[in-house]
Amino acid sequence: MQAQLIALDWGTTSLRAYKLAAGAVVLEQRALSFGIMQLPKTPRVINGGECTDGFELAFEEACGDWLDAQPDLPVIACGMVGSAQGWREAAYCETPANVANLGNSLQTLVSLRGTRVHIVPGVIQRSRLPNVMRGEETQVLGVLQNLPAEAGGDLLIGLPGSHSKWVEVIDGCITHFDTFMTGEVFAVLSEHSILGRTQQQGAAFDGLAFDRGVQVALSVDGELGVLSTLFSARTLGLTGELVPTAQADYLSGLMIGHELVALAAVQRRRRHSVHLPAIILIGNAQLCARYGRALEACGFARVTLAEQATERGLWQLALAAGLLDSSSR
Repeated sequence: MQAQLIALDWGTTSLRAYKLAAGAVVLEQRALSFGIMQLPKTPRVINGGECTDGFELAFEEACGDWLDAQPDLPVIACGMVGSAQGWREAAYCETPANVANLGNSLQTLVSLRGTRVHIVPGVIQRSRLPNVMRGEETQVLGVLQNLPAEAGGDLLIGLPGSHSKWVEVIDGCITHFDTFMTGEVFAVLSEHSILGRTQQQGAAFDGLAFDRGVQVALSVDGELGVLSTLFSARTLGLTGELVPTAQADYLSGLMIGHELVALAAVQRRRRHSVHLPAIILIGNAQLCARYGRALEACGFARVTLAEQATERGLWQLALAAGLLDSSSR
């Protein structure tokens, strides 16, 4: 199959490159550690001159040989590469946002080798407490392209991670989303607080400890909020009820549990219903497995895992932007 698009998922800590054929079929893919905060520094010759620009160096490493073979391949990129700290800032699109208005709002730069790189804007939700995303919007759109029309009426898309996103979609548009800094706060507490002093790395995931944390968040004790129950990650260790190798998974369950308790309450209130929506999860398989386990405990009965969301989303945005022949669908 002939390559038709290079798609880049360029975040804070990593860069993933995909060479795609018609229909977003992945011909080849690469994962590099060159996120926007850790770009390469070793100079190399690009287009006849020495280059020290980290973005150019990372771009060449990711897909330079693909472009050598097919110089006319269009390139599209999403994620933090379009932030104020990125290669070229792509201004946020406001909600409601869909494939059409995002595809028509790409920011374009020309690399040293002469390749036009099209950068996807993020999405901003303006309210009393504004909310933003970069990269997640592309994954959401990738999921929506593979859903039957009737499946989108009662759906919530979850993207677990450092800053977990929960995205509501109506008629193919991102209309509302909530952010929980669960992953980043977990890392800070484990590495820089008293809670991490007694933690020890376990050989495997401790499901019982994780479930215990989720249940505490769901219990009467959990009604005091996460700032109160967090201390139990220490006291249960001090009293011998939680061994050191179980403490990290307990803390993980506790924090994810509090996130999902809040999410369930908000969803019931917004929908004026006791019924909770179906969930599609996008992200790291192991983390999604944790969330799936906790979601079931919190009353979300229908949970599925999406695959290849980023590649499919970038393909759809490239189509909307006119970077591909419409016959390539």
